[in-house]
Amino acid sequence: MNVGICYAKAARQLWINIEVPDDATVMDAIALSGILDKFPEINLTEQEVGIFGRITKLDAHLSAGDRVEIYRPITADPDTVERRDQE
Repeated sequence: MNVGICYAKAARQLWINIEVPDDATVMDAIALSGILDKFPEINLTEQEVGIFGRITKLDAHLSAGDRVEIYRPITADPDTVERRDQE
């Protein structure tokens, strides 16, 4: 089945569509994609992953067409950053 893997940094983004076995997990897809070689700073023990914007676990099973997302750590504390006025 076909799934997408995506990761974005401020200056570089990558989206890979790959074929995975029908019983593939999120971790299987990430490993098969080669994205960990392209972004060695990814640490899956510390970073969250999701499917279509919903946090999930690395052992979650995938469905055809899923988009696996690897999230970057938050770099600003929302409690200390001033809010921008919405106009």
